[in-house]
Amino acid sequence: MDMNVIANDNVRIIRLSGRFDAFETPATNKWFETNVSATESRIVVDLSGVNFLDSAALASLVKGMKRCREHGGDLVLCNFQQSVRIIFELTGLNKAFKITDNEEAALKAF
Repeated sequence: MDMNVIANDNVRIIRLSGRFDAFETPATNKWFETNVSATESRIVVDLSGVNFLDSAALASLVKGMKRCREHGGDLVLCNFQQSVRIIFELTGLNKAFKITDNEEAALKAF
């Protein structure tokens, strides 16, 4: 999986691509632990390039969301492929996260 982080004013955009699975989650977990703080707690995760994710990836995103909220921010997801959308719907996580169709809408969600 590739992870590209972009700063957009006071929001960080993380663009992920490839398989997001247990082998990749240590890097995302470390990024959330290292980079989310009281001054940097608004995160958009763009999943347009992710064609597969597993339970470890879902757990990583939940941890990231909790960390953002603990610091007064939030984590917004956007650009789901159909296979990813189905997983979020089946697990009920589509109700826990703010999910938008694109990055522009995600940025406005704050």
